[in-house]
Amino acid sequence: MLGTRLRSKMSLKFCANLNFMFTESSDFLDRYRLAKQAGFTGVEGVFPPDHVSITDLTGVCKETGLEQILMNIATGDVPGGQFGCAAFPEHVDSFRTNLERTIEYAKAVNCKKIHVMAGKLAGPATAQHDTTYLKNLRTAASLLEKNNILGVIEPINKYSVPGYYLACYEKAIRILKEVNSPNLKLMFDIFHAQHIRGDISSAIKTFAPYIGHVQLAQVPNRNEPDTEGELNYRYVLQMLESSGYTDWVGCEYKPKTATVEGLGWLRDFGYWSQ
Repeated sequence: MLGTRLRSKMSLKFCANLNFMFTESSDFLDRYRLAKQAGFTGVEGVFPPDHVSITDLTGVCKETGLEQILMNIATGDVPGGQFGCAAFPEHVDSFRTNLERTIEYAKAVNCKKIHVMAGKLAGPATAQHDTTYLKNLRTAASLLEKNNILGVIEPINKYSVPGYYLACYEKAIRILKEVNSPNLKLMFDIFHAQHIRGDISSAIKTFAPYIGHVQLAQVPNRNEPDTEGELNYRYVLQMLESSGYTDWVGCEYKPKTATVEGLGWLRDFGYWSQ
């Protein structure tokens, strides 16, 4: 246990992704407690499991004092809907139901960001998928604006999630421009960006005006940012800040060993101090 809080020598703030970190506990709510003990002040992750009520979620946030930074949209009972259904023409009603449920949970814990997931397709994307996705995002933007919540869309690489509808940054930016809402932005996951296009420095500069949330992990093994891999995260994080990003960065990586044992990078990079 680190036994202290994270700080930032610069402007970036780091939150624990509870879908990937602190999985030493199978108890979803206990992961909040472990994140608190390790020194985090914010968390992000999947929509709470079915057995976790709003009362449970608000209770653990109040108990730990943790800020819920981001929450994935609820997936409901859509077949294969682990990755959402925003692009599925046959599930428009389910999409709205899932979004409204997520907003209810988010407002209860003052969470200001929702990841609106597109869905994993069984075959090639069609014009109908494109139309449905754009229509659903316009609906989402309107609902999110009314509730003072930011929606983010995330391109996901084809190696990690084959068939995910949104796997291209140019397409994501084009859609954001078409929706044209201050309540819909880009989730820039550096792990996925390296797989999809590489040239992270250029990507940060190019996409900076659209970025609403950032996540990180080393490539290709998706471990801590200081582990062996393709990316020099000291440099990448400096580039991110120099681009003007001052918001949260989600630690969406798979700890190489135990979660706490791998948190030394936050200290070594200057974001954590005894």
